[in-house]
Amino acid sequence: MKSEKAKILKLKAEIKSLKSENKKLRGSVLKKDTKPKVKAPKPFAPIFSKAEQTVGDYFKSLKFTPSKGTIDINDERYVLVRASALSYDFLNSFKHLYSDRGEDEAINIGKNILFDIAHVIGLEDARSFHKKMKLKDPISKLAAGPIHFAYSGWAFVDILPESKPSPDENYFLKYHHPFSFEADSWLRAGKKSKVPVCIMNSGYSSGWCEESFGIPLTAVEISCRAKGDKHCTFIMAPPNKIGGYLKPDKKKNADLSVPAFLERKTIEEKVKASLAEKEVLIKEVHHRVKNNLQIVSSLLSLQAESIHDKPARDKYLESISRIKSMAIIHEQLYRSKDLSKINAEEYFSELVRFISETYNVNQNVKVNLRIKIREKFIDIDTAIPCGIIINELLSNAFKYAFPGNKTGEVKVELRSIVNKNYHCRLIVADNGVGIKGKINFKNPATLGLQLINSLTGQLNGKVQIDKEKGTSFTFFF
Repeated sequence: MKSEKAKILKLKAEIKSLKSENKKLRGSVLKKDTKPKVKAPKPFAPIFSKAEQTVGDYFKSLKFTPSKGTIDINDERYVLVRASALSYDFLNSFKHLYSDRGEDEAINIGKNILFDIAHVIGLEDARSFHKKMKLKDPISKLAAGPIHFAYSGWAFVDILPESKPSPDENYFLKYHHPFSFEADSWLRAGKKSKVPVCIMNSGYSSGWCEESFGIPLTAVEISCRAKGDKHCTFIMAPPNKIGGYLKPDKKKNADLSVPAFLERKTIEEKVKASLAEKEVLIKEVHHRVKNNLQIVSSLLSLQAESIHDKPARDKYLESISRIKSMAIIHEQLYRSKDLSKINAEEYFSELVRFISETYNVNQNVKVNLRIKIREKFIDIDTAIPCGIIINELLSNAFKYAFPGNKTGEVKVELRSIVNKNYHCRLIVADNGVGIKGKINFKNPATLGLQLINSLTGQLNGKVQIDKEKGTSFTFFF
C-alpha cells in the first residue's frame, strides 16, 4: 500500500512539474501583450474589439511538436518561415536568377509571384477562419483579418478614418502597416529600396478582404519604410478603381505608378471582358445564321408544295433536310458554352428526330440511335460532316429501303474505338430491301453519294459498305 501511495504522490508531483513547465513554455512563446492588436476608426472599434478577443482565444492553443515537425494552433497546422526569405532575400535571389533580363524585370517577376501567392493565401485563410469562427457579416469577417495578421507575424494594422469598406465598387480602405515584416527585413539588412517592398502584405490583406466582402479587391503600397518613408501605407479598392486612387499628387507621391502585378490584373480583366463580349456576338451570329437557314428552308418548303412532279419535289425536300442539318448545328452552338464544340448526343438526337418526322410519316420504321463516345462534346469540323452523312443515308433509308410502307428498322450508331488510325466509328444501317448493283465511290452517280464521298475525305476517314442484310454504311474517322 505504501509503495502504491508513493507512486501516486510521485505521479502527482510530475504532473504538477509538467504543468508548470508547460505554462513557462507558453509564456515564452506568447508573452503577455495587453496592447491593442489593431487600430480602427471609432465607428468600427466595437467590432474590432470583439474580433480581438475571438482571434486571441484562437491563438492561445499554440502547440509546438518539433519531434514531428508540427506547429498547431486550434487544431490547424501552421508553418514558420523566416521573414527575409519572403522579401529582401527572395527578391535578391531573383535578381541573380533572372540577371539576363535586367534587375528591374527580375524584381518585377519576383513581385508578381509574391503578390499572387499572398493573395491566394489571404483568400484561403479568410475562408477557413470565417468558417471556424462562424462569422457572417462582411465587417466582422474583415475585422478578424488584422488580428489574425498581427498574431501570425505579418504586421500591425492601423486602418485610417477615410476608409469606407462597402460591398460594392465604392469599396475603399487606406491603412498603415507600422511593423510590416517585409519592410523590416530590408531595414534589418541595412538596405534601402527605391520602391515600396511590402508586396505580400498587399496581396494577403486584399485576399482576406476580397473573401470577406465577396468582391474583387486589390491593394497597393503607396509609401514604405524600406525606402525611407515614415509609414508603410496601403490603398485597397476594386482593381478597376485602384488606378484612380493612385493618380500622382502634386505634393506627395509624384513618382507613384501602378505596380506591374496590378497592371497585369487590369489587363487580364479587360481581356476577359473583351472575350465575353465577342462570345456574345458570335452566339448572336450563330442564332441569326440558324434563323436565316430556317427562312430559306421555309421558302423551299412553300415552293415544294406548288410542285406536282414528285421527283422534283423530292429534290426540294432533300435540299431542305441538308439545310436543316446545318441549322441544327448553329442552334446547338448558340446554346453551347464552348463555341467550338457541341453536345454530340443532343445534336444527333435532334437531327435524327427531324429526319424521322420529315420522312417516316407513317411511323412504320423504328430508328435506334446510340451514341457511345469518350468525349461528350465534339468539334464542329466533325459534327457538320457527320450530320450531313447521317441526313443523306437516313433519309434515303426512309425513302427507298422499305417500299410499300413495309415495317423495318434503321440503326444509327456513333462509337469511340481503339485504333492507331481512327478514333470513331459511325454506322448507318437498315434491314430493308438493300441497294441493287455496285456502288462506285470514285465516280458516284448521285449527289447524295458525291456528298458522302466528299465528306468522308473531309473527315480523313474511310467507308465500308455491307449489302447482305439490307444496307450498312460504316465510317471510320
